[in-house]
Amino acid sequence: MSYDDHLDRAMSRADASGSAGRFSLPDPELRADGNFTLFENFQETIDRLGRGEDRVMKYLQSELGTAASIDESGRLRLTGSFKQRRVRDALESYADDYVLCPECGLPDTNLDETDGTTYRQCEACGERTPAGA
Repeated sequence: MSYDDHLDRAMSRADASGSAGRFSLPDPELRADGNFTLFENFQETIDRLGRGEDRVMKYLQSELGTAASIDESGRLRLTGSFKQRRVRDALESYADDYVLCPECGLPDTNLDETDGTTYRQCEACGERTPAGA
């Protein structure tokens, strides 16, 4: 399939389902709790990202340089004090690396692991790229 065919296919699907602008992350609702920061709307955020809570939690741990756990209410419990902007930046970075298609910009991707490499497969345009790259 040529580039123009891929582009036409992506544009027709984008027109049918909206635009890349339809993807937005909710602002992280953070609350200090002693030496911890509670990410109150973590479940809503992972639902919007369309990824597993463990995968997102591990990414945030790495990006924020902290330990984290998910409590019985589904909130993410981060060790330390974090500002909303820092958590939001980490979530946007995750979306860029693992959710949004680098070709068409749509969030209609799935993750697939092959030979130890995680790939992002776009449902809209068919692009397959290594995730996190």
